[in-house]
Amino acid sequence: MGKGFFNVPVAINEPVRSYAPGSPEREDVLKAYKSLFNSTTDVPMYINGKDVTTGNTKPMSPPHDHKHIVGQYHLAEQKHVEEAIATALEARKTWSKMDWEQRAGIFLKAAELVAGPYRDKINAATMIGQSKTIHQAEIDSACELVDFLRFNVQYMTDIYHDQPESTSDAWNRLEYRPLEGFTYAVTPFNFTAIAGNLPACMALMGNVVVWKPSDSQIYSAKVIMDIFKEAGVPDGVINVVFGDPVMITNTILASPDFSGLHFTGSTHVFKELWKQIGNNIHNYKTYPRIVGETGGKDFIIAHKSANAKQVATAISRGAFEFQGQKCSAASRAYVPSNLWEEVKNYVIEDVKSFKMGSPEDMSNFVTAVIHEGSFDKLAKYIDGAKNDADAEIIVGGNYDKSKGYFIEPTVILTSNPKYTTMCTELFGPVITIYVYDGDQYSETLKLVDETSEYALTGAILSADRYAIQEATDVLQNAAGNFYINDKPTGAVVGQQPFGGARASGTNDKAGSALNLLRWVSPRMIKETFVTPTDYRYPFLG
Repeated sequence: MGKGFFNVPVAINEPVRSYAPGSPEREDVLKAYKSLFNSTTDVPMYINGKDVTTGNTKPMSPPHDHKHIVGQYHLAEQKHVEEAIATALEARKTWSKMDWEQRAGIFLKAAELVAGPYRDKINAATMIGQSKTIHQAEIDSACELVDFLRFNVQYMTDIYHDQPESTSDAWNRLEYRPLEGFTYAVTPFNFTAIAGNLPACMALMGNVVVWKPSDSQIYSAKVIMDIFKEAGVPDGVINVVFGDPVMITNTILASPDFSGLHFTGSTHVFKELWKQIGNNIHNYKTYPRIVGETGGKDFIIAHKSANAKQVATAISRGAFEFQGQKCSAASRAYVPSNLWEEVKNYVIEDVKSFKMGSPEDMSNFVTAVIHEGSFDKLAKYIDGAKNDADAEIIVGGNYDKSKGYFIEPTVILTSNPKYTTMCTELFGPVITIYVYDGDQYSETLKLVDETSEYALTGAILSADRYAIQEATDVLQNAAGNFYINDKPTGAVVGQQPFGGARASGTNDKAGSALNLLRWVSPRMIKETFVTPTDYRYPFLG
């Protein structure tokens, strides 16, 4: 790596391993998978550098084999959350004053631990606990997490390097202070990298954190904390609690020292948290920072000039990788009538070729959805499409939860552009397609913009540059990440900063300096070298 500002290593994206049949990395990760799958792990909370157990536990099971127990995790009582807050505030006294180079060194070390000795373990834990294929685990829990850790250090140095002009009379400088108080990280099940990044990026900027991972991601969250401990994150800087989200959040938000929320999850929960923070605003010492990335009803629109095979591949990959459980997954598509028959045939061919099952079998393209609640919700909407007059299932539509929460990748065709599955976020392997008159492109763009409350990702496929320009203009507010001639998934740290607006979040762009700026409170310092001794200005005579 080269040298950046202040001689910090310049961030580079971690290469993605292929895990091709016969490759050494394939055998290594399978060995790690089998070792973890055939053992049980006790996951304590982590408060002030200590493992905390309560004896009140819940089991952990793979979504693709839900009767198999791989471990248990311990649930917090209110006193544990209060202890996490108190120890974070105590740790802040020294952590906030630590030289930024020392903080950078810790998280750069964490990146290299993920990239090297922990890579197989964190990938295997993600495959087991979140039912990701090895490819989906590799691009998430290994590569994206490494990228977050490396690039955030680079962004931090860039931020610190950004200083105001000084003169011969005065030296002006910005001190990028951490927030006063403690911060709260609430992370989702679907990306191990997000779970690691949300607390880590706040801590990198000098903040202290109470972190609540999703109940469905605790298996890999344990590996993240093991990495942070080995990397040298001091006691009390990042504290991890599990359990009742209402109790934990109420305790956190009741503290006058609460100073920031970093959230990824459902839109409804985020809005409720925002309202709760607003109701408590008179109790806080500062105005809390609120950063959230929430839901999406992400779209693909194809122009009549598009390549049918490219459109079909964007649908097959964009909608069904990781069982459609990416925030960015395509869940509605608009295909022109002149391309529909060709696109339909390609998509059906793709879906019928998918293998579904355990991620241990690396020939499987899709595995299980995260839990029974998700399974039941998806099954309900699939059954509805089977019975509704304005919808039909053209491929897929089966489901089975006897062993794992398996939903067959499903394509719904609707004659109603406002059909329920064109508007409702499902978060699963279901996409709904509306076929429009290819000569009604402009009208359809407006329909795309008006159909959903969300604005996370979207894609246009076209060989006509005027059509691309029109879509880019009309859909300006419909997607925070907009893709031209590609699927709407797969944002890479340092290349496509990620986030959406409207009901999809605050669009503070994870994986960029924009996000890190939310976790500092700059102090302007002006030092005058020759201090005036007379109040009179020349205009007084």
